[in-house]
Amino acid sequence: MDTTLDATASVFITTDLTSRAEDILTSDALEFLRQLHLCFDLDRRELLAQRARRRHRIKHGGGIDFLSETRAVRDDPSWRVAGAGPGLHDRRVEITGPVDRKMTINALNSGARVWLADFEDATSPTWSNVVEGQLSLYDAIRGQIGFTSPDGREYRVGDVTPTIVMRPRGLHLAESHLRVGDPAGDSVEMAGSLVDFGLYFFHNARALVDQGRGPYFYLPKLESHLEARLWDEVFSFAETYLGLPHGTIRATVLIETIWAAFEMEEILFELRDHCAGLNAGRWDYIFSIIKAFRDRGESFVLPDRSQITMSVPFMRAYTSLLVETCHRRGAHAIGGMSAFIPNRRDPDVTSRAVDQVRADKNRESRDGFDGTWVAHPDLVPIAMAEFDAVLGERPNQVDHVTGAPRPTADELLNLVIEESFVSANGVRTNVSVGLRYLESWLRGVGAAAIDNLMEDAATAEISRSQIWQWVQMETKTREGDVITRDFVTAVIKQVMDELTRFSGDRFDDAVRLFESVSLESHFPAFLTSVGYPLLSKSTQIL
Repeated sequence: MDTTLDATASVFITTDLTSRAEDILTSDALEFLRQLHLCFDLDRRELLAQRARRRHRIKHGGGIDFLSETRAVRDDPSWRVAGAGPGLHDRRVEITGPVDRKMTINALNSGARVWLADFEDATSPTWSNVVEGQLSLYDAIRGQIGFTSPDGREYRVGDVTPTIVMRPRGLHLAESHLRVGDPAGDSVEMAGSLVDFGLYFFHNARALVDQGRGPYFYLPKLESHLEARLWDEVFSFAETYLGLPHGTIRATVLIETIWAAFEMEEILFELRDHCAGLNAGRWDYIFSIIKAFRDRGESFVLPDRSQITMSVPFMRAYTSLLVETCHRRGAHAIGGMSAFIPNRRDPDVTSRAVDQVRADKNRESRDGFDGTWVAHPDLVPIAMAEFDAVLGERPNQVDHVTGAPRPTADELLNLVIEESFVSANGVRTNVSVGLRYLESWLRGVGAAAIDNLMEDAATAEISRSQIWQWVQMETKTREGDVITRDFVTAVIKQVMDELTRFSGDRFDDAVRLFESVSLESHFPAFLTSVGYPLLSKSTQIL
């Protein structure tokens, strides 16, 4: 399909507006989105096509290595990134979470130094969630946010709040409720990434600068330095559009794909005027490795998810390279999120979660990370104590460069995990988590506590991609069963028979969605892209 549109094309809203949506979807804001679309959407689509071509080469025997054509960038010791902006120098603990009003207030009151306001993996991208999330941030930045729960409990924001770093959707996701074109002719969906970024930046950039902070972003799921270059161009355009100085924006890139791991330095270079750091997005990184090598044979089959810890060789190599690369270039290295969460009604669960998180954050702080993620306010002091012990009064340890040998390509791709296995319980866990998470996501809840772990779209991707790979490779479990489509279908039935159904649940849709992304011969790049039409059914142009 030719997506070239006339420069006079307009933005059309294809659904009813929610309460107060006019505060966000103003004519000036929509014009800014239109300009972003016309300037950058074709390039975005071409970069997505390049992703498909890279995967095709892997399927047919190609490998992944550091780029020869960008060696000069890696070998040049002179350049540095812009680094932390105002209010972003100390990132020792960052809390992540969705952007509904209650969660916004809880995050702002958490005691963390940074809040990752997440429109991506922790948010189900219903139109209501997208608009209400923008309103939550709009109100929070202006000190006018409040929330009253159905039981009458009131939530208000305290005096000291973390710096907000907003994460838009990835480049691959569309926003079907906003289209650019002529209602009588051709029109195309806008990119969810540009919608999320554009609305937040347009409404809040100046207010944030006036408060002594700034418009800061996490960039998810990048696969190449060319994608980083696109974002840098978007940032420069946006700053000029609002008359803000070049470099006002700061971005932290999640290194959560195997391709990005081989281009960390180039990604920093492309974004250097706007870059604050990199983050080790561990769950999507595991998913990316499965996705990249899913049909390359048994040597690329990973074991049960519970056995893929941060201490296995390929994860150690990845995080070591990230810290060393960041500190060489004056960038923050931010650690990932342990999935364990406390349960205030179960002291034993909470004790285990605290022990797991403490050990995880102890390792990260001593490995040189400048900060880390948690998913629950009760874990903020646990993580803070581990980083305080290493950092003391220093805001970070960016100046700590070991000069140790940098991990090699072979080390990054060493997927051997000693004494590991695929088990029947691993299959069942993936099915159970996948189904329960997708049911939650289809109801509009993008972050779900399941079996005392915080699950989001990234962990669901691991669950379904492992099932797909095990079926295609006819992997044998430790118990001796060959994992076939029929085997998984029987497990799905067993799990569904044991679940407690409730009025309005989406389990039937969840089963169909899970089967379509894990049992069909075609492997969809993202389950959220397949599931999105189930969230977005209205097509009437107002």
